[in-house]
Amino acid sequence: MRGEDRTSGTLFSYVDIEGRIPARHPLRAMRRLTNAALANLDGAFSALYEGCGRPSIPPERLLRATLLQLLYSIRSERQLVERIEFDLLFRWFVGLSIDEKVFDASTFSKNRDRLLTQEIAQGFLSSLLGLPEVKGLLSAEHFSVDGTLLKAFASMKSFRPKDGSGEPPSPGRNGEADFRKTKRSNETHISTTDKDARLFRKGDGQESRLSYLGHALMENRNGLVVAAEATLATGKAEREAAAALSERLPEGPPSAPTRTTTPRPSSKA
Repeated sequence: MRGEDRTSGTLFSYVDIEGRIPARHPLRAMRRLTNAALANLDGAFSALYEGCGRPSIPPERLLRATLLQLLYSIRSERQLVERIEFDLLFRWFVGLSIDEKVFDASTFSKNRDRLLTQEIAQGFLSSLLGLPEVKGLLSAEHFSVDGTLLKAFASMKSFRPKDGSGEPPSPGRNGEADFRKTKRSNETHISTTDKDARLFRKGDGQESRLSYLGHALMENRNGLVVAAEATLATGKAEREAAAALSERLPEGPPSAPTRTTTPRPSSKA
């Protein structure tokens, strides 16, 4: 029998959004761990907000939405908000009911940037790693530190001599500049728009660009990021970051006791 193609939906729905998420969906375990970590940060969240005024987006929802953006590689906040609007899985993970209005994309960006300071981000990661379910997956014996190049939001045209010499770019919004036969280095030049950016390249034959360096401490057995930080792009940054991050290694589960055996006596006289 052919089914009926109805173009109009029903007025009411009697299925809870919780019941629409499969019991074995990976986001269920992730949401449970995320909520436990966020509960430990309740005091830190309260200290960031005033006691009166118009309520903002709850910080817990900001962090859950940010996790979704990272997990599903969503390119912009506007696309993330659009996905939360019509995707029941995203609504459930963030904590919105079917009838609740989704926050505006620009409001989400401003509130998230204000919330995600280094202390809050590090506190969330530390709280997550301290949970018993996660701590059992960590070990201080199998780890590595990996680095990556982070391109700075500064144009090469802003990399000017420190003494003020040199010809400025041609007039205009994006004026041209000729860098031929000019030597530029971090000792003699600095960016006028980002003074912490450094000229750096990852290897021979690659172009130099204004950059920072990102470092991640990885637990190799389960591929988990244990700690992360960004530093200035210097030749010693990776080694110094590896030494500093290794001091933050969690203890992890207790190691199994070693089995000792008693040597047999030799048969030779």
